[in-house]
Amino acid sequence: MTSDSAALNGRKTARPSHREVADVLRERIGSGELQPGQRMPTQAQLADEFGVERGVVRQALRILQSEHLLTNVSKGSPATVADLRGAPAGPAAPPAGALVALAPRVTAAFEARHVEISAVCLMSTSLTLAMSEPLRKIHAGELKPAKVDVRVLLPSSDIDLAFPAPVTPGAADRLQRHTRSMKQSQAQVLKYNLLNLRRTHQIDVKVSFRALPFTPPVKLYLFNGTEALFAYYAPKRRKQQIDQENMEMYGVEGTQSKLFGFQRDAGLRDTAFVDQSCLWFESLWDTISTDLPLTV
Repeated sequence: MTSDSAALNGRKTARPSHREVADVLRERIGSGELQPGQRMPTQAQLADEFGVERGVVRQALRILQSEHLLTNVSKGSPATVADLRGAPAGPAAPPAGALVALAPRVTAAFEARHVEISAVCLMSTSLTLAMSEPLRKIHAGELKPAKVDVRVLLPSSDIDLAFPAPVTPGAADRLQRHTRSMKQSQAQVLKYNLLNLRRTHQIDVKVSFRALPFTPPVKLYLFNGTEALFAYYAPKRRKQQIDQENMEMYGVEGTQSKLFGFQRDAGLRDTAFVDQSCLWFESLWDTISTDLPLTV
């Protein structure tokens, strides 16, 4: 569990919302702490852990069910963690939430001898969580890439983000600081986990981050130059706990964004989309982006 999750679980002065409970449980699923097919703790146990009413837990579980991360959500027996590895993929697959669609595609990309993953996103949360399965397979000896090259474009820490944005303008500075801190934290985790493969498996790993001078309105993932996943960031009015205070904001839910898949060999339209997406990423990387230093 990350320090953010631990801090949430350990709060005494404010109770987490159902969205925050869902965020923690989603992270446990993405990190592998909760395995596919595993039964979740009971709603009573979760309510006791987070210090909330069972109704809050049920709302959180329904969010994860809507993202296809849980099955059998009811008032009776505990829910079950869905098997993301069996999720449909490719151009024929329907759009799916970021975690459902991204995890199997990242794993498939790691089957290549030279893995190349490029991403444009607001934060690297979804990518960090999706890395857990290929990393597990590498440590289990099921995947053996020789080289891994990951490049990520994130919004600069020197700009005011267009979203998330508080409904009350006076809280903007606090929300901006919180978002920058979360962005930095997730990127550090991603970088550390990948670079650790150098020491444990002698894999040639390169992880690079660059900063964009604008807030990306979309998220884009490119795999080995042959596949793309694309989603829109759609701001919605919502409440989120920031520094133990419920703040009303216009925020986006990146892990729930619907990803559309495109493959280079799936027809002219898909091929053109993948090629243009690769060109767009390279143009941003080579021109207006700047170094984004991370300490690991």
